Amino acid sequence: MSNYSPTEKLKVEIIDHTALITIDNPGANTWDAESLSGMRELVANLNADKNVYSLVITGAGEKFFSAGADLKMFASGDKAVAQDIGLKFGQAFEALADFRGVSIAAINGFAMGGGLECALACDIRIAESHAQLALPEAKVGLLPCAGGTQRLTALVGPGWAKRIILCGERIKADKALSLGLVEEVVDSGTVKTAALALAAQVAQQSPVSVTFCKELIHKPREAVMPQGLLLERERFIQLFDTLDQKEGVNAFFEKRSPEWKNA
Repeated sequence: MSNYSPTEKLKVEIIDHTALITIDNPGANTWDAESLSGMRELVANLNADKNVYSLVITGAGEKFFSAGADLKMFASGDKAVAQDIGLKFGQAFEALADFRGVSIAAINGFAMGGGLECALACDIRIAESHAQLALPEAKVGLLPCAGGTQRLTALVGPGWAKRIILCGERIKADKALSLGLVEEVVDSGTVKTAALALAAQVAQQSPVSVTFCKELIHKPREAVMPQGLLLERERFIQLFDTLDQKEGVNAFFEKRSPEWKNA
């Protein structure tokens, strides 16, 4: 824990003008209520420190950036829990997207579901060559509720967003690069160094200019993105009235193929 992070699940190290954040929730760096609330508070603390110009977020270990939501939260099918967690996901990653400086996702392994949504909320994504990216929520009767449908479409267009979300297609790093889903692919074990080097370049710009420029780049999507994000969360909660949500999540834990009820 640091002065910036309220949770041990998000480690923070300040390197010059960059905050290095490590998602550290063994064994797949999943997100839960604690880490999501922690991310929102952490970004607020970084925004308040004018000496921090950029942030890099990566996953602990070599296998996972983040495997997304801890599905145990949804096993009960409790709609109130879904509403609370959906809101926490939204608040966490919207705070990340609105970070005053430059945010870089250093994708060191699997980025699945809410893990990929975390990376999508960043300004720039760098992936190691072995990384794989997916939004597999529909496989368990859920949907990406933390910006996935909106931010992925903005990056790769509707066709590939549909392949990834509706067809459950998993994307390897080189394909992600060709789609514009990531901006750079680097050798395994080197993404943190590459991301920190890029973050250091930010310090060569005026911090005030960077903040203004980022605001202007984001401006065109402000007309539609907030409505889409809100509807995304509403639809996520509505899934908890369905039989498919319960079947999907429980099939996952029982390690079997779901038998969809289409209801």
